[in-house]
Amino acid sequence: MAETVEKIKLLKSSPDLSTATFQIHDESHTIGNSLRWMIMKNPEVEFCGYSAPHPSENVINIRIQMYDGKSSLDALIVALGELDKVCEAVEDKYIASLQEGKFEQWEERT
Repeated sequence: MAETVEKIKLLKSSPDLSTATFQIHDESHTIGNSLRWMIMKNPEVEFCGYSAPHPSENVINIRIQMYDGKSSLDALIVALGELDKVCEAVEDKYIASLQEGKFEQWEERT
């Protein structure tokens, strides 16, 4: 039976979670950079950075540091929700554009 891996794992943190490093499994730079950007939009966040430890590892690490002892976990959860909303809005606009059919189409000649 295959081993179940947690999607998000807490690697290390301060006791109050104001500073923490999270590991997100099965993700890459695509979500890493988008998530970092969304987290940094929060004015309570002092620092956020991410890394892909090694190309052969299918994980990213994201480090969050908060001002005033706020929870980095809360900031991560809010940012994931906001990023989900952005992705849904882009998808909705894309589908609406496809349904309108006002785009250039190419036919391949053989």
